[in-house]
Amino acid sequence: MIVRDLAQARTGDRCVTGADINGGPGWESARLLLKDDAMGFSFHITRIFEGAELHLHYQHHLEAVYCISGEGSIEDLATGEVHSIKPGVVYALDQHDKHILRATREMEMACCFNPPVTGREVHDETGAYPPPAD
Repeated sequence: MIVRDLAQARTGDRCVTGADINGGPGWESARLLLKDDAMGFSFHITRIFEGAELHLHYQHHLEAVYCISGEGSIEDLATGEVHSIKPGVVYALDQHDKHILRATREMEMACCFNPPVTGREVHDETGAYPPPAD
């Protein structure tokens, strides 16, 4: 059995931060389950800071995200569609979708990644995490 505390994860080495497109604070991710936990996915609670604009493209991972709190939008760059994000909304990047995530009010999100991340990944210049090492 694995038991982890979110507050502890936010103050330890399981907490990773990244910038938005303008170099400002963009996000903070408390990574509660990682590849080494051998669950087949990783699970994170991520804050997207108010005003952040994140250009993302998970080329090597699939992601599902559930909004716990806050408000924003996600733009599908293939179609131009913009979807509102608010508490209770889930989105799944099932096609390695290139997207822009915007927070109009700080958002707290529950995120699952497949394959799981190792814990220290940050987005590269394309908005992706590096490919998983086998």
